[in-house]
Amino acid sequence: MELETLFVIGMFLTFGALLMTGFPVAWVLGGTAVIWTVVGVVAVENFGANLWFDYPSSMGLVPERIWKVVNSETLVALPMFIFMGIMLDQSGVAERLMNAMVKLFGAVRGGYAVTVIVIGVLLAATTGIIGASVVLLGMLSLPVMMENKYDKGFAVGTACATGTLGILIPPSIMLVLMADRLAVPEASVGDLFMGAFFPGLMLGAMYVAYAILRPMLQPHIAPVPEGTLKVSWSIVWEVAKAVVPTAALILGVLGSIFAGIATPTEASGVGALGALILALMARRLNLKVLNSSLQQTTRTSAFIFAIFLGATAFSVVLRGLGGDQVIEDALLGLPFGPYGVVLTILFAVFLLGFFLDWVEITLIILPLVAPVVQTLGFDLVWFTILFAMCLQTSFLTPPVGFALFYIKGVAPPEIDVMDIYRGVIPFIIIQLVGLAIVFLVPEIATWLPGVAYN
Repeated sequence: MELETLFVIGMFLTFGALLMTGFPVAWVLGGTAVIWTVVGVVAVENFGANLWFDYPSSMGLVPERIWKVVNSETLVALPMFIFMGIMLDQSGVAERLMNAMVKLFGAVRGGYAVTVIVIGVLLAATTGIIGASVVLLGMLSLPVMMENKYDKGFAVGTACATGTLGILIPPSIMLVLMADRLAVPEASVGDLFMGAFFPGLMLGAMYVAYAILRPMLQPHIAPVPEGTLKVSWSIVWEVAKAVVPTAALILGVLGSIFAGIATPTEASGVGALGALILALMARRLNLKVLNSSLQQTTRTSAFIFAIFLGATAFSVVLRGLGGDQVIEDALLGLPFGPYGVVLTILFAVFLLGFFLDWVEITLIILPLVAPVVQTLGFDLVWFTILFAMCLQTSFLTPPVGFALFYIKGVAPPEIDVMDIYRGVIPFIIIQLVGLAIVFLVPEIATWLPGVAYN
């Protein structure tokens, strides 16, 4: 085994070992980079190792790379979209949607689950903050579903899985990060937003189909509530009044991007302003709410950018040790053919999602494998959407499925951890089926970007 391969494997093993210590991920990434810079320099200068590695071309490049990160116009969209999502959470939009749509779907078997999914899709198109979506949906829906004798696993699984749609349906902060890491015109933020639009809606539709079909086969898991009102024009009008402001915000953000009127960064400003206006219209905007939203936005943005800086140092040193070439040779040497290579990458990402957060996987793994996929001749938008869909499952897979922790924090006492695990398994399967569909029918991800630019 060549020295570069040994060093690359050693670097990943060091990262994994330090991660188990409980130190923050940003420190672990940066610390691993420092350790292996020392190892590389000592190996070359003191032991004459046959390795093209030195300090100026590794850690010496980190300040310049960090400057590019903080100077990136694309990443300005991150805090703006985060603020938009948090402010919408404060504005009471979800509560109004829930109260109105329960009247519309409540008389249907599984209607509360359908209501949660529809609201989750609308929230996903206005915020990419998974924690906020999962917590909000759990708080609003679980007490009502428990009161109406819904199966605990079915109820909590629906709320938990639906909340994760925000990481895929644009505007998604994950897609913003992916576009920045890829840094190629073929996979800009606008391209990825358009590419994820139909796959995200398809997953939402599959969730709705599950929420309707399973209670038909097992009526006991979702009884029809007693005393529900018949659908009338007044109820439809109430739903319309609740949906129109949210739909207008979605149209303002995504419509301006898709129509070419605004860049994603400019549209994020439109979204942040729109969220403020909705909060003002709902009479929820005051200094306390504004201060809380700004503080949460700052903390979330700081968390992501800290990992960004650590991942930048990690990536620079990994490349200096020959990591790019080692991984490319390993993937291209697989005896599975081009599509087999893509499936191998996706399977590895799925497994990594059991132990790592999506931020680390996006910042470290995606830039390493994307050039290989491009070399094989695949559409980069298609592959990135597959990568994103695969990462979405990481929110639901134990032991590091963050959505599972979020929902447990707001679930009623009678719902235990096993109920949560049992409830999310069908949705993980649905996500994997959706992933397979997009893999087999790439046009689902590539058609809209192609139409927009042709």
